[in-house]
Amino acid sequence: MNLDNKISHGLAVSGLSDNLTLPRALTALSPELAAHVHRSPLSEFFVPPTRILWQSPAGVAHAERLLAPSSGQIGLSEPVPPCTLTASAAHGPAGVLIDFGCELHGYVELFCPGRENKAAPPLRVRFGESASEAMSESGVKGAQNDHALRDFTTGLPWMGKIRVGPSGFRFVRLDALDPAQPVTLAEVRAVLVIRDLPQPGAFRCSDERLNRIWETGAYTVHLNLQEYLWDGIKRDRLVWIGDMHPETSTVNAVFGGIDAVPRSLDLTRDRTPADQWMNGISSYSMWWVLIQEQWWLHHGDRAYLGQQAPYLRALLAKLASLVGHDGHEKLDGWRFLDWPSSTNPVGVTAGVQALLVLTLDAGGRLLRELGDDAGSIAAAADRARAVVLDANGSKSGAALQVLSGQRNAREVAAQILKPGGASGVSTFYGYYVLCALGRAGEIGAALELIRTYWGAMLDRGATTFWEDFNLEWLDGSSRIDELPAPGQKDLHGDYGAYCYEGFRHSLCHGWASGPTAWLSEYVLGFQPLAPGCSRLRVAPQLGELDWAEGAYPTPRGPVKVRHERGADGRIVSEIQAPDGIEIVCG
Repeated sequence: MNLDNKISHGLAVSGLSDNLTLPRALTALSPELAAHVHRSPLSEFFVPPTRILWQSPAGVAHAERLLAPSSGQIGLSEPVPPCTLTASAAHGPAGVLIDFGCELHGYVELFCPGRENKAAPPLRVRFGESASEAMSESGVKGAQNDHALRDFTTGLPWMGKIRVGPSGFRFVRLDALDPAQPVTLAEVRAVLVIRDLPQPGAFRCSDERLNRIWETGAYTVHLNLQEYLWDGIKRDRLVWIGDMHPETSTVNAVFGGIDAVPRSLDLTRDRTPADQWMNGISSYSMWWVLIQEQWWLHHGDRAYLGQQAPYLRALLAKLASLVGHDGHEKLDGWRFLDWPSSTNPVGVTAGVQALLVLTLDAGGRLLRELGDDAGSIAAAADRARAVVLDANGSKSGAALQVLSGQRNAREVAAQILKPGGASGVSTFYGYYVLCALGRAGEIGAALELIRTYWGAMLDRGATTFWEDFNLEWLDGSSRIDELPAPGQKDLHGDYGAYCYEGFRHSLCHGWASGPTAWLSEYVLGFQPLAPGCSRLRVAPQLGELDWAEGAYPTPRGPVKVRHERGADGRIVSEIQAPDGIEIVCG
């Protein structure tokens, strides 16, 4: 590829000051307590409702009041009549379905004016990532309260407010239950709980659909950047190390060095002896090693890497011991790549073998950086590399074989990855399929996969990317931001598989953010070559795009680029880099 480049240095790097302290009274009155208090990294934002999507045929008055501007304060009197929900023996509960316009993590606040009866009226609250989930009954089509309560009853205060949650949601249904106790609501608002982060990473190109996909992936991970890096904000509010790899790739491309990543790595390390598997899955301990190298290359924190040395040595020794003399892996535990691959044990075995090669290679490099002799690790990697197994049509397994260098990228792209398009792709391992296509130079095929597969979720109302998705679900099904019409399938409640059947399916899952990282890494062309991005390759691959521009975070500040295709087909690049970042073009 011919590249014309302009490189300039000396960009200013800005930071945020942090001068917040504990209240002086708390420190003075209870110094022992104050010593154990830590400040949350999370911030709160108030989000108003955007529409009333549904209301019960009877018992609802002044629902439009809930869409009025919110003062956030109950008074002795309210300027307009409140929304009133009145259940009845004849018609049952009275309720409304509220749409907040976008996937959120946090709470809903309910503002209750004064009323004649001070007894706390019961209110049923149902959160939903889709409109139909908020209308669902517990136990039906997978609707549940795992990890976060999303269907429960609470009492309401007199002349006050109450906060309910937290959960991941866009929709909330509220139902008055007792005919003798109407519910009056002066205001309702969502409380978005999220890290208030600068976003030094950026991406834009000549295809607006790709721009929206990049931003959606970034927002999906941002919602999951809580105190730790979760996989989902409704279900799977947990640290899953394997799932963290695509999430961390997105963090690196969008936000840079965020403490939730090392905190999550360390939490799982400290809870998992090196002779056991993280999250009970052998591949997840391998992903821990790969994330450690990824974090080292992007951020160059030698002190942090040094802290990992004892565990890293023990884990790598264990992994190397599980490579037989014939090169075949002998890993025990749960043999898992992604859910759709789980019915293809031959493909899983091929992928696990390739992942072990990737892990031993990365681990050997880290050990050498720490001053260790990594000869036994390199020897085990070489034995394992020579064993190239049949992926049995598994796109996930074959993609790992490309990334480990075991198979030719162009051949695998032609034979396995491109045929069938999005068929056989998962939201988790779709990132590695994209990377393998990138290695093959198949940028056009990768971009079309992103538009078709991830873009289809947006077409059906998604504002974050889902735990899994299958294009076959689109046939005759509804949007997630509307209630299914008669005869329509419910895209949320009627589909899903494995651990995510029906409404249990998470519609905000960080592992699905791969296109965001990939567009920054392959289209903008950013690839760290030395710790802390001190050497950074910029090798754009535009495919059929006319132009692309953006920024990539580094510890010294963002590197900014704009790539344009000239009339002669050559890509002309303008690159701005902070001092201390060596740019390697092409």
